[in-house]
Amino acid sequence: MRPRFLFRRLARVPRSVVGVAVVLLSLGTGLAPAVAQAQFDELPAPLQRAIEAQGLSHDGVGLWVQRVEDGAVLAQLNADTPFNPASTIKLATSLAALHSLGPQYTWTTEIWATRPVRNGVLDGDLVIRGTGDPGMVSEEHWRMLAQLRQTGLQRIEGDVILDATYFATPEGTPADFNGQPLRAYNQLPHALHVNASAQRFHVRPEPFGETIHVAVDPPLPGLEIVNRLESTRGSCGGWQRGIRLEVDQEARRVVLSGEYPVNCGDYELLRSVLSPEVNHAKMFRLHWEQWGGELTGVVRGGSLPVLYDEPLLRHESRPLADLIRVSNKWSSNVMTRHMMLTLGAQRHGAPATVERGRHALLDVLHELGVEVDGMVVDNGSGLSRDARMTARQMAQVLQAGREHPHQPEFQSSLALAGLDGTMRNRFQNGSKRGHMHLKTGHLSEVSAVAGYVRTRDGDDLLVAVLVNDPRAHQGNGRNLQDAVLEWAHRL
Repeated sequence: MRPRFLFRRLARVPRSVVGVAVVLLSLGTGLAPAVAQAQFDELPAPLQRAIEAQGLSHDGVGLWVQRVEDGAVLAQLNADTPFNPASTIKLATSLAALHSLGPQYTWTTEIWATRPVRNGVLDGDLVIRGTGDPGMVSEEHWRMLAQLRQTGLQRIEGDVILDATYFATPEGTPADFNGQPLRAYNQLPHALHVNASAQRFHVRPEPFGETIHVAVDPPLPGLEIVNRLESTRGSCGGWQRGIRLEVDQEARRVVLSGEYPVNCGDYELLRSVLSPEVNHAKMFRLHWEQWGGELTGVVRGGSLPVLYDEPLLRHESRPLADLIRVSNKWSSNVMTRHMMLTLGAQRHGAPATVERGRHALLDVLHELGVEVDGMVVDNGSGLSRDARMTARQMAQVLQAGREHPHQPEFQSSLALAGLDGTMRNRFQNGSKRGHMHLKTGHLSEVSAVAGYVRTRDGDDLLVAVLVNDPRAHQGNGRNLQDAVLEWAHRL
């Protein structure tokens, strides 16, 4: 391992782990590299060649391949070394949620009136209280307000109050992880998210002209889109197809500029250009008006006052078993973070906090037989520089999922090689297609994959590959993943 990378890794590890690592490094000359080299020499030759071919350090790879039927370990490398697992840690979070909450678990969004509704009119405020529904997308929100209209309410004389206090807001901003606050994957949890506060920008050139059209989905009222894109012809491989996107959140304005290669066809950008509160406020106005509802006041944040009557409406989310298929197959950070927070609130009480979620997640994993010593789950999604797991611990999560009563729901939530999710473009041909259920992970200097592989002879394997190396995200890590998965499938 290169010294610069080693100490950069140690700087991100909890102090207890760093202490152990420093002690090991101080015990004479080259002990850790010698151990890694000895383990490397015991690997099957094809895996040795694969690691060498990608120029990866031997101690920068954590590997575990195990046959399910008899538990035989077919390959391992640095199996007890903590690595950053990136999004493969979602396997642990989703399994813990399935086990503790149950596949039928739903999130409830309550809608209250501060005064009685008379003749379709509420002479008071409407309060929407969320509990962190991870699947609250445009269609669900639209249906929820349809249900509200069906109660007889038509006109709201007061304000609409958005109560998101079920989640204690995490410290920080969406820019903290990598300086990209507009990226949808960076958005922080919020108990009243809609579409995870993301908007989809559709860029579409005219087929036989030079005009470039821009549309936003959903078409939020009051969000100004300024289209300054100029048509050109050229390469389609440029960053964001040459589109620059600038946001003025105070003015609620988004400006798209740059030279767009019209010969490249349509393009989409998924970005979060509004705060969760503003996004939900605009979504409420959009859908309430579509259902013929009226509002004279404003939509604002707040908390639910003391009320003793029943809510006007309780809207239930899609069940957890459905939602983990989205969060795992497409690696949704926001959805997975909501699951960990919910787990914490269910076990330790509301409001949900990250710390309560961490404790609950580790407790559940321990109950499932996973060795959690040294494991760092951070926010549970893998969008972290501090998260740590070993390849052996990842295999134990996979084993626990395999033996769990909810195994069908858990395994089917993983991406199928060559068919869907983050694996849809890999192994599209040959016998590997559709015979691997996998969760991928990718960060700068981190590449990971873990899941279940069916061999050509019909054996089922647990496979975990964790790569922490300066080259990991440059294709070298993925190439090693493919080599390990192909080798495992051929067994």
